[in-house]
Formats: sequence, C-alpha cells, structure tokens
Amino acid sequence: MVILFFASFLAATLLPAQSEGILWWQLYTGNWPAWALILCATAGNVLGAWVNWWLGKWASSLCHKKWFPFSDQQLQKAQRTFNRYGRWTLLFAWAPVIGDPLTAAAGILNVPMRVFLPLVTVGKGVRYIMIWWLFLAWKSGI
Repeated sequence: MVILFFASFLAATLLPAQSEGILWWQLYTGNWPAWALILCATAGNVLGAWVNWWLGKWASSLCHKKWFPFSDQQLQKAQRTFNRYGRWTLLFAWAPVIGDPLTAAAGILNVPMRVFLPLVTVGKGVRYIMIWWLFLAWKSGI
C-alpha cells in the first residue's frame, strides 16, 4: 500500500507517473480491502495536488519579476475566468494533462484551501472509485 500512496502522490504532481495500474494490481492481489486502497490512493493523490497548489502559490510571489512569463493583464483575466468557472473545474484535477496545471493554477490564483481540498478530494476519490468499479466489472466478466 506504501507503493500505491507514493505512486498516487507522484502522479498528482507535475512529475510523470501513474497510479491506476498499481491500484488495479493491488485490487487484483486482494491483499488489502478495496476501501483502504481507494482511501490510500486518494490521500496520496490529494497530497500531490496540494503540493502543486503550494508551488503555484509560491510562483505567484514571483509575478512582479520582469522575466515572469505572464503579464498582470493575463493573470487578472485568468483570475476572472477561474472565478467564473474554475473552482468547479477542480473536480477534474484527476484528468490527465489538465489536472496538474489546474491545481497549480489554483495556487497561483489564490483559491482558498477550504474550496480547493473538498473539490479536489471528491474528484480524485470518484476517479479511484470508478477504477474499482471497472475492476469489479472486469473481474465478473462483464
């Protein structure tokens, strides 16, 4: 289960990793109850997203630097868009390619942790529950 936690953590950071295969394998071996594996994978993945949020928060302190890649106007526009649609997009923080940047953007745009954590946790938890459901369907031959 430690491997699953760390794979889930790394998969949620900007580093390339995946945790679904490890979850599937651990479900297949049956050494741990499914609820424990889902909880472990979700916790690791949310912790990785939290690291992205903090990296984004740190990056936002650099926005006054001349070399920072985004202008004040771009950041203000991103803030307006994210405030309009973005908070709910955190439910998709599990998605490949877009999920990690979403969590970093949430830090850059100062999304409060009380908003960030529940949305990210629900999205990532549902993803792992769906993997478990697909595993059950595969196992039963559907």
